[in-house]
Amino acid sequence: MRVAVIGGGPGGLYAAALLKRLDPAREITVWERNAPDDTFGFGVVLSDETLGGIEHADPAVYQALQRDFVRWDDIDIVHRGARHTSGGHGFAALGRRRLLEILHERCRSLGVELRFREQAPPTGDLARTYDLVIAADGAGSATREAWADRFGPRITAHRCRYIWLAADFALDAFRFEIAETEHGVMQLHGYPYSRPSPDRRPSTRSGGPQDHSASTVIVEMREEVWRAAGFDELDEQESAARCAKIFSDTLGGRPLRSNKSAWTTFRTVVTTHWSSGNVVLLGDAAHTAHFSIGSGTKLAVEDALALAACLTEQPALAPALAAYEAERKPVVASTQRAARASLEWFEDLALHRDQPPRQFAFNLLTRSRRVTHDNLRLRDARFTDSVEREFGCPPDTPPMFTPFRMRGLTLRNRVVVSPMDMYSAVDGVPGDFHLVHLGARALGGAGLVMTEMVCVSPEGRITPGCAGLWTGRQAEAWRRIVGFVHRQAPGTAIGVQLGHSGRKGSTRLMWEGMDEPLPEGNWPLAAASPLPYTPRSQTPRQLTRAQLTDLRGQFTEAALRAARAGFDLLELHCAHGYLLSGFLSPLTNHRTDAYGGSLERRMRFPLEVFDAVRAVWPEERPMTVRISATDWAEGGTTADDAVEIARAFAAHGADAVDVSTGQVVAGEQPEFGRSYQTPFADRIRHETGVPVIAVGAISSWDDVNSLILAGRTDLCALGRPHLYDPHWTLHAAAEQGYTGPGAVWPESYRAGSRRPQTGRLDAPRPRLALDG
Repeated sequence: MRVAVIGGGPGGLYAAALLKRLDPAREITVWERNAPDDTFGFGVVLSDETLGGIEHADPAVYQALQRDFVRWDDIDIVHRGARHTSGGHGFAALGRRRLLEILHERCRSLGVELRFREQAPPTGDLARTYDLVIAADGAGSATREAWADRFGPRITAHRCRYIWLAADFALDAFRFEIAETEHGVMQLHGYPYSRPSPDRRPSTRSGGPQDHSASTVIVEMREEVWRAAGFDELDEQESAARCAKIFSDTLGGRPLRSNKSAWTTFRTVVTTHWSSGNVVLLGDAAHTAHFSIGSGTKLAVEDALALAACLTEQPALAPALAAYEAERKPVVASTQRAARASLEWFEDLALHRDQPPRQFAFNLLTRSRRVTHDNLRLRDARFTDSVEREFGCPPDTPPMFTPFRMRGLTLRNRVVVSPMDMYSAVDGVPGDFHLVHLGARALGGAGLVMTEMVCVSPEGRITPGCAGLWTGRQAEAWRRIVGFVHRQAPGTAIGVQLGHSGRKGSTRLMWEGMDEPLPEGNWPLAAASPLPYTPRSQTPRQLTRAQLTDLRGQFTEAALRAARAGFDLLELHCAHGYLLSGFLSPLTNHRTDAYGGSLERRMRFPLEVFDAVRAVWPEERPMTVRISATDWAEGGTTADDAVEIARAFAAHGADAVDVSTGQVVAGEQPEFGRSYQTPFADRIRHETGVPVIAVGAISSWDDVNSLILAGRTDLCALGRPHLYDPHWTLHAAAEQGYTGPGAVWPESYRAGSRRPQTGRLDAPRPRLALDG
């Protein structure tokens, strides 16, 4: 096999070395347009997991790296003059130049041909003359761009400017420092990558083992801050000097040096396909992940390991490249989600700067959602304990089991059973199924159990199986369920969510065809504008002023019935494309009267309904509102709009905002992932000051603890986990060894409050042989 490698960075070089080592008969050539000792940036970070893969695949490279790695455990967060340190993190770094030298030496020793200061031939020419072409030509990959129609790249630019610099001394920890300047917030990311070693002799060779101390220093800030500070008018040396002055405390007055350093904007690269014919992308050419989680070189090296393994394991090139892509894509997608969360946290750093110091540090450490409360406790229990004390957790109480108060209602913990449509009512009347469903989850320990969306009229149902509150018979059925919860699960609150389906009504039961119109027996639909939800959906009529007045009356009548049924909390459903949500989104509200047009006018009717309901809902009982914080569609509701919507509802008396997203238009493109909707709740909480309920793929008690303690939300609503396990909250308490007032087992269940025993896994093994 003849292999051409475009790009002599770590990924390309390591792929070449591995492929040659695994099959010395391979003819491998690497083209690198720069000189051998040209490198941009300073230090690189590799995880223990990646190092383990290198050790297994090529011990010679691992041993060379091991001699030069700088290792440390601590992360320092410096903000407003306070430094908080968290230990147990385990980093390893070395100079990029030294890494390249090690890989150069390894490639030469194996017989790989390295061509420096030479531009690679066009990819098409290489593809015709080589069996395999590996494009490892970086984030600005010419190969990827030339073959964009085959690889399908999507490139997203972000909102911060950053610059790579270095300091000639070794920081004693990975360091984040926040500078609040007259122009805005700036941040420093720094870590050591070289320090003198007693057994290391100074080298006279260019790029040889470093005989001095050094640290990578990255300075980052929002674009508008960068311009306001005048960095757009400074050259490379002036920028380095200015950054050294701003972060003089961290640097101890020392200067910063540059290496062809330039201010740039990070771009996230995602490619639909990683290979085409015999050409394959590797490392930054295929994907990028923000430097704040230290993953670029790591991902490239792991790509090289996987590609070499797949070429060895598979019988031919095509299945090998397919296996490589199938193996690496999910891993990279997960890393990119974490990197995106980290990147956006730093973009919105100003939102968090007023948090208490330790909570700010905890928030920063858990920003990517890969480091969690439980994980951080394993690394540094003392640090985590100090954050919990500052938050107000009683001794031995996880954050999720701290109480939360809204008006006259105190929730004993921060867990909410999210509203989930059951489509099991008859004529809008909840029956035994609802009693068992909601009663079981109330017995399961959650602080608040929410009903499904309860419709305010027969025409407001989504399906014939939706529950309602438009008759006294329905109210009596709900009173029975509420009474059970209050009697049998004292301390658990139960809330009702009121709503109207709008243009998404008159459809089949979910399991018979979600959003599919009924085959017969349809009822007329009404909405903000006469726009069908899908091409198959019924076109709704546009509501007139008189009909809007009637609708307000339906909501207030339902609220009065809910109050008499004894519900502890009422939530107004203004999300997911239902009637009130349809007024809020510009994609579904095309009205030209006083209820359409600007955001202020689009909010008018939902706020009128909220005011009418709040006026009849008991003063001491809280009222919340659920919104879709983005439509996940071009031209729809934005995160900025969501802040204004939440602020308006809070001004009208909302006690909390339940922050969901999407389901407003059928053509949405959500960015799914673990707790993917939480950043919207986080922003609303910090910009408006109103309490929030976070929802969306929150599935573990560790996530709940992390989100609560970081201050990203006040309550967490979980749906599917409570379908899987009605006693999810009590089991979370048992797994954490918590037995306090935040999670009380019903007397009848108390014998099950410990995890059942299983067969022993640690029993002594039988002796198979005897000495003597």
